[in-house]
Amino acid sequence: MDKKFSEPMFNGQELKDKVIVVTGGGSGLGKSMSRYFLQLGARVVITSRNLEKLQKAASEMEKETGGNVLPVRCDVRNYNEVETMLAATLETFGKVDGLLNNAAGNFISPTERLSAHAFDTVIDIVLKGSKNCTLALGKHWIKTKQEKAVVLNIVTTYAFTGSAYVVPSATAKAGVLAMTRSLAVEWAKYGIRMNAIAPGPFPTKGAWDRLLPGDLKEKFDISKKVPLRRVGEHQELANLAAYLMSDFSAYVNGEVITIDGGEWLQGAGEFNMLEAIPQTMWDMLETMIRAGKDK
Repeated sequence: MDKKFSEPMFNGQELKDKVIVVTGGGSGLGKSMSRYFLQLGARVVITSRNLEKLQKAASEMEKETGGNVLPVRCDVRNYNEVETMLAATLETFGKVDGLLNNAAGNFISPTERLSAHAFDTVIDIVLKGSKNCTLALGKHWIKTKQEKAVVLNIVTTYAFTGSAYVVPSATAKAGVLAMTRSLAVEWAKYGIRMNAIAPGPFPTKGAWDRLLPGDLKEKFDISKKVPLRRVGEHQELANLAAYLMSDFSAYVNGEVITIDGGEWLQGAGEFNMLEAIPQTMWDMLETMIRAGKDK
């Protein structure tokens, strides 16, 4: 992997004094983004249902960055727990400036094999959880007349295309995207910006091991679906998230930014599968077409 893909975009204090809540911030992409926020001067609150895991991640990130991390156990499906998390944030840091709705759940399965509970679990974490956090913090910002705030939602490209075999996730992420665009208009007058990122493949051990267990990862080489023929580096996603959390993106509102190396576009084009045709066959096709024109 080219070293430049893993280099930070900012190197100063672009998020200095900002307090950012990151759901699912103790592992995977949430942890990578949280770490970078800390490196840029932010104070970060990380949440999940596993407090021990959060405390370990917080200690590790503080040691690496010298920043301040508050680990708070919070099941985002429960609005009361979200309000308790907000209260703990305000008690520790005195304010909150940004929310990154990153917590997610997913199953790869034929939909008819899913129980109603399994479907609900994904909907509740992704859509209800994002709604709970957005509503709790949004109400706080509006009530206190905070001058500016940012909500950043992690969605997927199949939020706008749909996708078989991940129907609960596609349904939930589409709802989050609709909420992002709707509130971007409604809450702009309060100084609250709403944006989303739709990442392509950014492998994380935990999530990818659950989605593609055993040797499935070898059989389904995700990088082959990406025109750039590689998967994303965590730092690349963290760079984009930091920009959208920063004041440099003050005029970006209601946008969903795709960062997937062109993956979804490759799948969307009707004739994109012709990429598999070898050069010699193109030569034969051209000869046949020219011969037809000459008749």
